[in-house]
Amino acid sequence: MSDNVTRILVAALGGEGGGVLMNWVVSAARRAGHVVQATSVPGVAQRTGSTSYYVEVAPIDAPDTVLGLVPLAGRVDVVVSSELVETARVLAAGYVSPRHTTVVSSTARFFSTNEKIAMGDGRYSKESVRHAVDTMAQASFFLDLGKIAKDNGTFVSATMFGALAACGALPWSVQQSRDVLGDERSRAGFDAAARAVEVIRSGAAEVSAPESAKVLAFAKLPSGLREVMHHGAERCEDYQDVAYRDFFISRSEALIAAIDLSDHRAVHAVTEAVRRLALWMAYEDIARVADLKTRPERFARIRDEVKLEEGQILRVTEYMKPRAEEIADILPASIGKRIMARAQHGGWFPFLGKGRFIRSNGLLGYRLLRLTAALKHIRRRSLRYQEEQSAIEEWLDALLFALDQDLDFAMGLGELPRVRKGYSDTLQRGLRAYDQIMAHIVRPARGAKFHAGVAKRLRDAIGAALADDTHAKLDAVITGTVPEPEIPMLKKVTNV
Repeated sequence: MSDNVTRILVAALGGEGGGVLMNWVVSAARRAGHVVQATSVPGVAQRTGSTSYYVEVAPIDAPDTVLGLVPLAGRVDVVVSSELVETARVLAAGYVSPRHTTVVSSTARFFSTNEKIAMGDGRYSKESVRHAVDTMAQASFFLDLGKIAKDNGTFVSATMFGALAACGALPWSVQQSRDVLGDERSRAGFDAAARAVEVIRSGAAEVSAPESAKVLAFAKLPSGLREVMHHGAERCEDYQDVAYRDFFISRSEALIAAIDLSDHRAVHAVTEAVRRLALWMAYEDIARVADLKTRPERFARIRDEVKLEEGQILRVTEYMKPRAEEIADILPASIGKRIMARAQHGGWFPFLGKGRFIRSNGLLGYRLLRLTAALKHIRRRSLRYQEEQSAIEEWLDALLFALDQDLDFAMGLGELPRVRKGYSDTLQRGLRAYDQIMAHIVRPARGAKFHAGVAKRLRDAIGAALADDTHAKLDAVITGTVPEPEIPMLKKVTNV
């Protein structure tokens, strides 16, 4: 290993412009008077395959230096990554060294197939990755490079280059890197990312610091809890209004006030509970779905994905099949109850039970969906709102009690809302599971002051509800019985 060689590893996803970024690095190095060796291992498809680009740079006056083609464990000077789990992949491969590796990572996430197919929450922990990088790297910079790119109308490769140039690990100046860019949008993204890294290096502030005045009051909270608070507040405001955001914050404040912030287990329990609270308060009803389907950014994303060209016409068609429950949920409670009573007695409703195709970017379809989205203004008087808020209050009350009495149980209770997910039949099964767990485990446990083993029983029940949509496993946990083992079918073998 020669000390005069700078080793750069770029980790990205297919379609993000990693090859363009590598070429920019090579051009900047050569303009700055260095010799360069670059190697790429492209991914297999857009947004799926991981791509790795490796560059070694040495002074031109060191002719005897031998440049390598592949990175070696513990011998990389700077890693720049477009996605957090890609950062974890590089970390797991051993390329990061606490002696000399600088890591520049985007906090953006593109969920892997394994994360998506999990019946429960299969996402990898962002906090675990960040903690590992902070522990194993000499220096680390975290910022949302994807958002910076979007805000400046450019690609993530430009923001990755800006962050890389400003991190202090390259043997040439930021301006020499900027000079190789050919268009203003790339330069705008480059400049924004470079400024963000410079802010982090100066220690003046964190780039991800929340902008909301209400959330700024939580600046002294642990970083993970603060980030969840920030995103939860944004989500609730986008879902309903500012008052609803403040309602979320006041509920979160009550949970935070119940713990000692120096107790990492208690902080973890409340962080998970606050995250679940935000998701629960922003439950999806037909008004929310209609709103999301008609947002300008959605149509822009579709045009980008299909690569719409000049003169082409795009038709976006939605398939909608509303059920009586979904109609009743968003209407005033008195009307919703009458609809549900009629549905339970087999009553007929117009427009229900048959799928409808609606062109969301057509004049009539768009107006129909926007009219449906406007039902959010009566959401507070709706049947489902009353039911959800009542359930949330009971859950929060039990959680506050558990935080004071049994932290293990509180950690499980914070995850209980996971079973309330999906829509249609999936949602109904989730609600049944939730009600079963509340009735047979949570309420009795609170009355008994959380006797030994109840925390494990709660976790087992949540895991069973998420693992088996027939609820046979959940019923077994609740009743304390062991389900009959599945007997594999025997196959007839014929000798040939």
